[in-house]
Amino acid sequence: MITQEQIDRINFLARKAKSEGLTEEEAVEQKALRAEYVAAFRQSLECQLESTIIVRPDGTKERITRKRPNRGDKS
Repeated sequence: MITQEQIDRINFLARKAKSEGLTEEEAVEQKALRAEYVAAFRQSLECQLESTIIVRPDGTKERITRKRPNRGDKS
């Protein structure tokens, strides 16, 4: 899970990058923090989708399942 301090640091580095630019170390830190944020976001979304239930018009309930891509289909 990402903390509020990490989010604040991401935002600080983004503002600094726009205004004056980042040092090499700050750019590496920004990239790592963003990757951690995206991973936490994806994990949160997956958990939320796993607990989602669709109620059909006929009253049946169905859990959302992960769709597997058809590797042979190029369209």
